[in-house]
Amino acid sequence: MKESIFHRLYDDYHQDVFQFLIYLVKNRSVAEDLSHEVYVRVLRSYDRFQGNSSEKTWLFSIAKNVAIDYFRKNIVRERHAFDTFDWEREQLVSTMPTPEQFLEMSEEMHELLEALEHCTGDQKMVIVMRYFQELSILETAEILGWTEGKVKTTQHRAIKSLRSILQQVGKEANS
Repeated sequence: MKESIFHRLYDDYHQDVFQFLIYLVKNRSVAEDLSHEVYVRVLRSYDRFQGNSSEKTWLFSIAKNVAIDYFRKNIVRERHAFDTFDWEREQLVSTMPTPEQFLEMSEEMHELLEALEHCTGDQKMVIVMRYFQELSILETAEILGWTEGKVKTTQHRAIKSLRSILQQVGKEANS
């Protein structure tokens, strides 16, 4: 029984969860790993799912927590990386999309993703959930554990910030 529920959840939502994680971590292989972690947590905790929210909201909440855990672990690793990094043999790897990935995107999407990097973590999370994943304000609030008002305020500030950043980019391009 539990296995059939798991397969249904995976079939219904895997692509959305995966895309959500890609937008957050900007790395396909990391997003794949984190996506697997989401479903490991789903298997472990489905018995405790009480149905207070939709399964989709519950899954995105787990995905958000997996992403936050990933970023927390990276912060700790980065603090110690300078001590253990072999500067003569190792190569620094950028989390930015490759040139091929940039070429596949429209210019507007490229500029938007660049601008999104200058927003706060909360603003970025709300924009990704609301506009890339097309979640409602209520779903976003449930996933983040916020009030709908906080989601609306954060979304408003993020849009205002993005607009300002994109206008600046436009002015620099026309100069």
